[in-house]
Amino acid sequence: MSTRDFLEKDYYKALNVSKTATADEIKKSYRKLARKYHPDANKGDPKAEERFKEISEAYNTLSDPKRRKEYDDARSLFGSGGYRPPGQGGAGGFPFDLGDLFGSGTGTTTGSGGLLGDLLGGMFGGGGRGGTQTRPRRGADVETEATLSFHDAIDGTTVSLRLTGEGACPTCHGTGAKSGTVPRVCPNCQGTGQTSRNLGSYALSEPCRECRGRGLVVDDPCPACSGSGRAMSSRTIQARIPAGVSDGQRIRLRGKGAPGERGGPAGDLYVRVHVTAHPIFGRSGDNLTVSVPVTFTEAALGAEIKVPSLRGVPVSVRIPAGTPSGRTFRARGKGARRKDGTNGDLLVTVNVQVPQNLNGTARQALESFRDATAGEDPREDLLRRARQT
Repeated sequence: MSTRDFLEKDYYKALNVSKTATADEIKKSYRKLARKYHPDANKGDPKAEERFKEISEAYNTLSDPKRRKEYDDARSLFGSGGYRPPGQGGAGGFPFDLGDLFGSGTGTTTGSGGLLGDLLGGMFGGGGRGGTQTRPRRGADVETEATLSFHDAIDGTTVSLRLTGEGACPTCHGTGAKSGTVPRVCPNCQGTGQTSRNLGSYALSEPCRECRGRGLVVDDPCPACSGSGRAMSSRTIQARIPAGVSDGQRIRLRGKGAPGERGGPAGDLYVRVHVTAHPIFGRSGDNLTVSVPVTFTEAALGAEIKVPSLRGVPVSVRIPAGTPSGRTFRARGKGARRKDGTNGDLLVTVNVQVPQNLNGTARQALESFRDATAGEDPREDLLRRARQT
């Protein structure tokens, strides 16, 4: 990102957020706008494509705390009157070399390496370390979403993700030149991408107007990208989702983001996982949950019942005599996969079913049971405690 972009582009306005917006507010606004202006949703609409590039560029800067701070610092310094060339107010220029302030000299107070020198090296002569225009730059991080079935989230899977973003023009491979031709070194800046102007008490370095800061001049531009060397493109990657992911979890895939510039490394890809609900099983951390109906006699007399498991083989669970409805039992090792390779448990909750239709024999048996337990009142203790309050 050049200093000129920092000063001329209002990234907060591009994302429709305030300058004090939180990271979550910035992300929420970006995702909303990205869906609205995505090229796949606006085929053949160059204005939508340009808007998508604008909001992507803004998000790449504001989503990174370090780059956002540099952007805010630059706009605060120059947007609030901190910089005024001679003849535009003030004392008619600085009485010192700005290279001492923004460069790597002893006057810098920005820490080792000179943060302001890196930030403003594209503007002030002597600032920065070798010039930011020619240094490799890491590609932007990219965020996307993937929806998994309940089974795939538990066992892990490989998904295909289609990513759309700005990268090297596929026609000219990023050179900006028409096929069969090559760019030439800019004669105005000798390939540095910058020119300097002597303004008396200080020198102002700015992007070369001849090559627009690239250091190269394209005599016969590529018709696909008009000589910029950049274009919107789509690519499909295979991403491995580990076993045991949960709904809403964010997976980081190193080096799968936007490609770097000038030989810089690619950024990272962040995949937000959404898991569809299962009709039978639920999740509680690394454990699976299931609700199982049992009969009145199974709960009262005890029984060994078969319980479904996610992997298809039923699990045997022993229900002791006198089990109340709602009690939970644990089948160890039948849950979700943990990061250490072990499995969580299957939590089985029993629900005692009340018979709806009774034949004569069953009714007679229940009436006999009622007569045999007539002296017991399960609500006696409850009523007693209620009278004491």
